[in-house]
Parts: sequence; structure tokens; C-alpha cells
Amino acid sequence: MTEYVKLTRADEIAVITLDNPPVNALSHHLREPLFAAIESARDDDAVKGIVIACAGRTFISGADITEFGSPKALASPSLPELCRLLETLPKPAIAAIHGTAFGGGLELALSCHYRVAVKSALVGLPEVKLGILPGSGGTVRLPRLTGPVEALKIITTGNPISADKALKLGVVDEIADGDLVEAAIAFARSKIGEKLVAVRDRTDRIENVDMAAFDAAVGEVKKKARGLDAPVACAQAVRNAITMDFDAALKAERQFFLDLVQGVQSQAQRHLFFAQRETAKVKGVDGDVKPRPVARVGVIGAGTMGGGIAMSFVNGGIPVTLLEMNREALDRGLATIAKNYDISVQRGSLTTEAKEQRLAAFKPTTDYADLAECDLIIEAVFEEMSVKKEVFGKLDQVAKPGAILASNTSYLDVDEIAASTSRPQDVVGLHFFSPANVMKLLEIVRGAETAPDVLATALAVAKKIGKVPVVVGVCHGFVGNRMLSARSAENEDLLMEGATPAQIDKVFTDFGWPMGPFAMGDLAGLDIGWRNRKALGKTAAIADALCEQGRFGQKTGKGFYLYEAGSRAPKTDPDVEKLIEDKAREKGVNRREISDEEITERTLYPLINEGALILEEEIAARPSDIDIVWTNGYGFPIGKGGPMFYADTVGLKKIVERLDHWHGKTGKDVFKPSALLRRLAEEGAGFTAPKKKAA
Repeated sequence: MTEYVKLTRADEIAVITLDNPPVNALSHHLREPLFAAIESARDDDAVKGIVIACAGRTFISGADITEFGSPKALASPSLPELCRLLETLPKPAIAAIHGTAFGGGLELALSCHYRVAVKSALVGLPEVKLGILPGSGGTVRLPRLTGPVEALKIITTGNPISADKALKLGVVDEIADGDLVEAAIAFARSKIGEKLVAVRDRTDRIENVDMAAFDAAVGEVKKKARGLDAPVACAQAVRNAITMDFDAALKAERQFFLDLVQGVQSQAQRHLFFAQRETAKVKGVDGDVKPRPVARVGVIGAGTMGGGIAMSFVNGGIPVTLLEMNREALDRGLATIAKNYDISVQRGSLTTEAKEQRLAAFKPTTDYADLAECDLIIEAVFEEMSVKKEVFGKLDQVAKPGAILASNTSYLDVDEIAASTSRPQDVVGLHFFSPANVMKLLEIVRGAETAPDVLATALAVAKKIGKVPVVVGVCHGFVGNRMLSARSAENEDLLMEGATPAQIDKVFTDFGWPMGPFAMGDLAGLDIGWRNRKALGKTAAIADALCEQGRFGQKTGKGFYLYEAGSRAPKTDPDVEKLIEDKAREKGVNRREISDEEITERTLYPLINEGALILEEEIAARPSDIDIVWTNGYGFPIGKGGPMFYADTVGLKKIVERLDHWHGKTGKDVFKPSALLRRLAEEGAGFTAPKKKAA
């Protein structure tokens, strides 16, 4: 035995304890001694039962994904070999689960005869979130316990279930009351001498299946997959569990796993998995920097954004003082918040009791003095510098010493806002994305004088309220919106020159975006962009003309598309096509055929180039931070890993060549390759260097 696995005895029960910090991942250096320990217990006649338990804070939380694609992942004993050994034991094998049993951890537990868990445990198969499927029997064994439809839901969402739900579904056999290992030992003793039935041999839940219901559930999975291979493969693997014998289904599952793990989509999703963890590494904020305590948050503005921000904190367990300028606006905002919670209750995602508790956590006010007790105050007022400065001036007077003052600005200079206070070290940007109570991304904008412990606090609070934080620097639009401007720069000209809104949107959705720019504009409201352009003295001939006609998008039934009453489905409008042609004629533009490839080159490549400029200017710390921003806040398809990862799969040389082509043709700065992008292309290097080119 090694230090990773310890075999002890509780009389006739062997207890095998795994100890591979921090999460007991199934690395090869753990699998090898574990296999030996199980064999030893199997061959010892004095041992009548076996308990598999883990030291530390959790059961096995999955495979070691750093081994994926390496010889170690397949080295004997592999996880499938371990699972096979467990389920063929002639003695009862019990998995003792605390913390989380995820992925390979749950697959190993499913190979035991029984599973005992503490009430706080979570179990799940999250592999789909890494672009793969459970590759060691999860898709074949789980349906035998839960039934195929429930298994399909667990596997294709990748979301964990509680121990209580696992007990109801048959995944767990007992909830431990008291010491987990002692409970598992007692459970093992109770099964000595009983006929053992491995999960592989339990077929009652996969016989006489309602295939119409299963097919309908699979149809929903495929609809939501949006080009991702893993959910579709998961669905087929669960189907195989119904239609094939166990060994054939197991073999098919393993082949799916091996094919997916070598593909670009899985590489992309694994890149994002590690990238999200990298975002916590912030220059100047090491382990010695302690976050400030945040017991209450103040939010200024109870509109759509302010209300959503306030809900995010309350949902995360932090009470909120919500300030508005008058009682009418405050009541309107609180009513919207209550309505949102009512919808959650109706959907079954929130109990009535929990709704009342959350509503009680809001302290409404119209008096700035009530913000004096807050540890963090966030303004979500009109996006205008003079308004922001006025608010921060008031906060400077009422906020207690050490309180963090945050702006939810989407574009404005955080340093200029900070300078309007006497405590710029306490000022930070916290850019939430709408709807703030739903969207995961949080851009934390680091000002020139923002204190390290303010950043540490922002990161800690973001984690507490379930956000994905990325620290960025100060510039117009920060990372996300600055790059969005570059992606959108050619939209109008593409229309003028011959493309249609429907063609451009289809190029985007075919790529994997949830919707194209014109459908998105109609959803958000074209009047918002129109108002912003007028404030900045800018124009957009086609979009402005639509707004002048009162075509603001879905809310008016007309925008770039037509919307029938009660429908969100966009329909092509001949009037819009005529308007585009008229505007092109006015400007002397000869319209022509525009290829889908050209649309990609003139929208996506400027996006990537702007990302390279942002890296040059050190607005973002690393390329992967940009990928996290775009996959969590702007709908960039996760199967392509974010714009910087995707750029490497295309090849930077090709991107620079096409940018040079369009720069030469148009003279527009948006196409001028950044120095960093050109240098990397010349060196044959990349931002993240994945192993394969995109198909």
C-alpha cells in the first residue's frame, strides 16, 4: 500500500480509505494502490465485506482531468478495470460518500453493491460540461437505478443531486445518521450472507420503458445541444443502456468517451474549466491579502439592473439596503423583485417560505444615510459620468470608513469616478450583466488606486453569490463591451453591401451563438442603441431609420424582423430589405453577393484582434480570462472555447492574412492586426495552443 490508500480492518469488514488531496481525484497513482487493496480484501478469507471511504473533505470528486489525453489516463489499472473488479466481488462492497461523488467517483460508487451517504452529500455525472460523457459505465449503470429518463436528465445536464433525492431515485441506499464510516461498516455487516446483485444485473428499471417519453426527452436534449456533441452522445449512450446488453452498451460508451476526449470541443471545454480557476489568480492579490467582511450590501437603483444585482446578493445570503430616489420607483422595483420570486415559486425552483425569507432581506429606503451600515455599496444608476460622480460624492459623505464603493458602469472610466471621492483605494468597478440575477459573469474593474483587499473582497463576494469573476483593467467598455464594439463594427456595412439580417444571424447561430446580432438587437430593444448613439453623436443609417419609424424590436412587433402577436419568432420583413437597398443606393454602394465566410472574417476576426490589443495593453491578465468573459457573458459557444482559444484552432497566420486583406480593402482600423497578433502569427505560436485544428 502507499500513502494514497490505507487498508484497515473493523473486525470482519475491510475499510479502504483513499487520501489524494484536495478532492481525491482518481489519478493513476491512486488507482494502482486502490486496485491492489481491493484485491487484497477480496482474497482475504477473514474479510466478509468491504467499505470504500475517503479522507479529507470529500469522496472521489472525479477523474484526474489533467491526465486526459495522456498515457496515464489509459494506464492499467484504468477506471473501467477498477469498476469491473468492484462489481464482481463475492463480498458486499459499500461506497461511503461524503462531500461530492462526481464523475468517475460516482461511477466507482455505482460499481459497488451499495452506497451510503451523509445527508449533505452531492452526487452527479458532470462530464458533459467537459465535452465528454461518463466513460466508465455511468450511462449504463445509472439508468438501472433511476430509470432512463431520470438518468438522461442527470447525465445531460451534468448537475448534481442531493443525497435525499439520490435516495428517492435509488442511487443511494441509506443516509447515514452519525459517523459515516461506522454507518457503512454496519450496512456492510447487514449484507453479509445475502445474495449480492450488482447494479449491472438490475434490469427492472430498463424493462418496459415508455420509449415515447424517453424519445421526447432525447428530443429536448438535442434541441438544447446547439452543436455540442457530448449531450447527443450522452443521450445515445443512455438509449444503448435500454436497447443493448450491458457489455455491449459499456463498450459503446467507452468508444464515445475516447472519441469525444480527443475532439476539439472537449479540449475547448476543458480549457474553460481550468481557465475559470485561473481567473482567481490576480497580480498583487496573493494568499496573504484578506478580504474585508461584507455583512450587508447597499444597491443604488431599483430598476432592471439594480433590482437584479440586489437579488443576486440576497440569493447569496447577503441582506441588501435598496435605495431609490422616490417611493414610487422603489415600490415599482420591489414589485418586480417579488414578481421574479413568484415565477421561481411557480416553477418549483423556490419554496414559498424561501421567497418570504428573501423578500424580508431587502431593506428599502430613499435616504442615503441608510447606506451607512453597508460594507459594500454598488450604484446602478444612469450611464452618464456626471450622474455617477454625483452619486459617489454623496457616498463619500455617508459610507463608513473601509466600505467598498462600486460602480456597475458598462463603459465609463472607473478612475475618473474614483477621483470624485476622497478614498479612491476603496473604489472598484463591478460590472454585472443583465439580467443580473441570472447571468454568471462579473467583470471586476481594477482602478489605478484600487486596494488589493478590495479586489480580494470582490472575488470572495462574487464566489459567494455564484458569479464567475474576471478582473479587468480600465478602458472604454473594459473587455467584453470593448470587444463587442469591434465585433459589431461591420454589421451595417455588411447589410449595405449585400448581406441580409437573416443571413448574418444564421452565420452566427450556425457557429453556435444563441442568436445573431440583429435578433439580439430586436430582443434588447433597438431604441437603447439609438439613444446611446445620439448621446455620443454617432449614427447607424439602417438602425437609426428603423427607430425613426418606431421599429424598436420585439416590444413593438417590428425591428429588423417582424414579430406576430404573442410570438418571439423573427420573420423576414420585405420592408426592411427595401430600406437597406434604399440606404445603399443613397450612399452609392453597389450591392453584391456576400459569402458566409466573409461575414465571419469581418465580425469574428476583429473580435479576436481586439482581444489581442486588450492583452497588449494588459487590460486582461491572460487570454483565457477573455475566453471566460465571452463564454459566460456574451454567448460565445463553449464548444469553441472562447475567442482566443478558437483563434488558435483557426490558426493565427490565417486570421492575420484575412485581417490584412480587409484592412487593405477598406482602410478601417478595426481590421489592422495588433502587434501581438502579428508577432504570434509570425512565430507560428498561439494564445492557448490546443492540439487540433478546428474542423
